[in-house]
Amino acid sequence: MSTGRSGFRAGVRDRLRAGAGDWVIAVGVAGALLSTGLSGRHSDAGPAPLGYALLTAGGLALAARRRAPVPVLAVTGLCAVGYQAAGYDVPAVAYLFAVYTTVRAGHRTLTVVASVVMLAALPVAALVSGLHDTGEAFAQARGALEVAWLIAAGAAGEALRQAERRADEAERTREETARRRADEERLHIARELHDSLTHQISIIKVQAEVAVHVARRRGEQVPEALLAIQEAGREATRELRATLEALRDDDTAPPRGLDHVPELVERARSIGLDATLTVEGQPGDVPVAVERTVYRIVQESLTNIARHAAADSASVRIDCRPDALRIRIDDNGKATPDAAPVPGVGLLGMRERVTALGGRLRAEPRGEGGFTVRAELPVEQTS
Repeated sequence: MSTGRSGFRAGVRDRLRAGAGDWVIAVGVAGALLSTGLSGRHSDAGPAPLGYALLTAGGLALAARRRAPVPVLAVTGLCAVGYQAAGYDVPAVAYLFAVYTTVRAGHRTLTVVASVVMLAALPVAALVSGLHDTGEAFAQARGALEVAWLIAAGAAGEALRQAERRADEAERTREETARRRADEERLHIARELHDSLTHQISIIKVQAEVAVHVARRRGEQVPEALLAIQEAGREATRELRATLEALRDDDTAPPRGLDHVPELVERARSIGLDATLTVEGQPGDVPVAVERTVYRIVQESLTNIARHAAADSASVRIDCRPDALRIRIDDNGKATPDAAPVPGVGLLGMRERVTALGGRLRAEPRGEGGFTVRAELPVEQTS
């Protein structure tokens, strides 16, 4: 998720830079048009302030060209026709920028139609400005918008659009190649896990079940440790099968999450640990990765308590908040504050899972004795 946030920030920075660049272009074009209009000669067909306003508006409209290319095309075209009708013989530079942007956005047919209308409207606007000679009106219209300029602007937009499309296709190809390699690696890992673990776990489970069966047939009391081994073997088989399915199916298998935490607590009780579970608040729409991590933290913590803590009680508390999930697992084992714990593989794995989700983990002896594991996982509803 930290990667997602950094990518979001980078996207925001790119959009801000692009927006700033558009404003620079818009102000520059508006200034050039206004300067040309002020320095050139024009007729008295329309009031000067109106012409100046149209010149300025036509340039400043380019600030929105990425967000709304078609409306900007219409606005710059109307402004060009308007200030030509007002008597300002100024090239339609803003309209050419709009043509480039609209074609780049993929609106080729619309741009061609709009440009044909523009080429027809400009001579009429020149006649309205006070010119009585049709040839002179057409000459002024050609000076304001040359067909060659239109073709060049449209060709530039189309060329860049094609280049961007090819770049997108190349990126998709790279992503598909990376995804295919990841799929192959998952299958390889699944095969290795299956070959190396399934057989041994099956032997443990079968041997434990046979021992339980024999003890019961003889009327002997089945040791709690043997029942725990039997149940652990079954659970390990289920976990391994789910892991292998997730690896083979690109993690589409339903993972274990918050709904399965009570099973962990109940299993801890079955081996003689006085375990309690408290859930505060409503989980809501929790991302799958967060649910899976909560399950693993509780599972690993209870396993460590049963194996190493010499504890007879444990408490699991899950606090569900709108922006985060907080997990706390306490025991009354032999850990003391003056004995620094040696982090094992399980604790390191928990820390890596929590850190990968942008959360925090604390695992340390309690002041009153025993050990505590506390984790806070951010909940992002967009995930």
